[in-house]
Amino acid sequence: MVRSRKGTGSATATAGKGLGSLKDSGTEALQLVIAYIKQETLTPLKGLGRYVLFGVAGSLALAVGLVVLAVGFLRLLQGETGTTFEGNWSWAPYLICMVAVLAVGAVAVMAVTRGQADRNDDVRKEAP
Repeated sequence: MVRSRKGTGSATATAGKGLGSLKDSGTEALQLVIAYIKQETLTPLKGLGRYVLFGVAGSLALAVGLVVLAVGFLRLLQGETGTTFEGNWSWAPYLICMVAVLAVGAVAVMAVTRGQADRNDDVRKEAP
């Protein structure tokens, strides 16, 4: 009978520790899931935020620079060509500048789409 009492007592003690360790394991699992979600969502979003911030700042700088260059080119055509664009041809420098700006924009769009196509090709090559 002494053995049965020891067995019963140890079983009760083990059961109590088992429930506590199960609760601790659940808490640890929840913390692990939360840490994983933070790692896989917040960290990439922070990197994406920096990427977008620098992209927007760069595009604004390029846009301002393009406007300044276009106005400078327009003033160059109007002031340095003598009497070429006077009278009925006074609209020509504006058209020339507009075509030049559209050409720069088209080159930029082609570069972006070509870059995206290159990245898509790289992804397809890596995929099994």
